[in-house]
Amino acid sequence: MLDSVPFDSGEGEVLPGWIDSNDHMNLAYYVVLFDHATDAIYDAFGLGPGYKARTGCGTFAAESHNLYEQELRLGERVRVATWVLGADAKRLHLAHEMYRLSDNARAATQELLYLHVDLTRRRVTPWPALVAEKLQAFVTRHAGFARPSWVGRRIGMPG
Repeated sequence: MLDSVPFDSGEGEVLPGWIDSNDHMNLAYYVVLFDHATDAIYDAFGLGPGYKARTGCGTFAAESHNLYEQELRLGERVRVATWVLGADAKRLHLAHEMYRLSDNARAATQELLYLHVDLTRRRVTPWPALVAEKLQAFVTRHAGFARPSWVGRRIGMPG
C-alpha cells in the first residue's frame, strides 16, 4: 500500500536453493529478498519496468549495510517493510526491515544509498521532476515517524 509507513514491500519465502551448509538461508539471499523489496518501492516511485527505456537512466547502489539478526530456515515466509529516509537531486536513501511471518521477529535489516545514473554517460544525474516529486512525497510522509534505531550503524569491534 502506497500510504503505509513503512512501505509494505511484499512477502517472500526461503527456497531450497538458498540454504547453506549451516542449514539456514545464505546471506546472499537476504540481499535477493531485499532487492525484490527495492523493486516494489521503485514501482511506486515510477522507477519500475520501462523507466530505463523511457529515460536512459537507472540507479546504482553506492553503499549497503546488512544486519542479520535471526536465522531463516527452509520454507519460512517473510515480509519486508521499507523506509524512505531521504532523497536529494541525485540520491535516494532507503532502509529495509525483514520480518519472519510465523513470529513477526525481525530477521534482518538493510540500509542503502542509491545514485540516479544516466546510463549512456555512466554519470550521476538529477531525477526527472515527476520522480523527484514522488520521492519527496515519500520522504515527507516517512519523516513523520521515528527512524529505525539501527539506521546509520557501522561495523566495528567493541573495545
